[in-house]
Amino acid sequence: MPHLDVPGAQLYYETIGSGPLLLLIPGGNGSCDLWRMLAEHLKSHFTVALYDRRGFSRSNLIGAQDYEHRLGTDADDASRLIKHLSSDGTATVLGNSSGAIVSLELLSSHPDVLRTVITHEPPAVKFLPDCDELWKVQNDIYNTYRKSGVAPAIEKFADMVKAGAERPALTQGFTSTTPDVKFNTMYWFEREFLQYPFREFDTKVLEKKKHLLLLANGRDSNNEALHFRANVAIGERLGLKVALLPGMHVSFATNPRAWARDLMQALKEKDEFYAKL
Repeated sequence: MPHLDVPGAQLYYETIGSGPLLLLIPGGNGSCDLWRMLAEHLKSHFTVALYDRRGFSRSNLIGAQDYEHRLGTDADDASRLIKHLSSDGTATVLGNSSGAIVSLELLSSHPDVLRTVITHEPPAVKFLPDCDELWKVQNDIYNTYRKSGVAPAIEKFADMVKAGAERPALTQGFTSTTPDVKFNTMYWFEREFLQYPFREFDTKVLEKKKHLLLLANGRDSNNEALHFRANVAIGERLGLKVALLPGMHVSFATNPRAWARDLMQALKEKDEFYAKL
């Protein structure tokens, strides 16, 4: 199993296909496994790189961690992986959910490694007018997790994100008792749940690099869901349209063929580079 040594961790990664590099950044469960089916449908266009974010699944931590700057470290890891795998030092990057917040951080701190960055439904609540109320809700969910465990906290979380038809898969995905999932969920709650959504991005920095950014939401996602609204708010601030892709928050895993098709079309409309792939 290939690993990349980075400061404080060993990053597990896999590659499939051929062509320019596409890096897939996982969301809250931290594992690359949810991306596998999409990678199969994109491997004819790209060398697709999947990885576990540090501290999740097969990406082991080494020594003390700087948790105060963990989001920046996550972005640094992605940058190092791109430089390790890409022949020209750049990549197309796709992040979902928490991974989309990592993608925004990557755009802010390492734009030199990006050809395009796609942020799919980032829960970037600092862009929302009801941010303070959402902070209270998320604190209540976190406190429920600490007092009563994962299962009741995830039920509240599913309510907050208006999971709808994806609710069964979401709750099962976070409450499975397999060792990997159990640890990943606890790590997400402790190190990410209250930190990543409330990162305040500098809009002026994003504005300068907005030509690299492709915002994407699920066509069937609840348009009142915080992650849907956050992308709309980012688009309004930066003067960017939000592309609509099939399904909901994780439909790249459940309907990968259609998702890959529409993603490629959105990329071609953004940059003629992708028309050649």
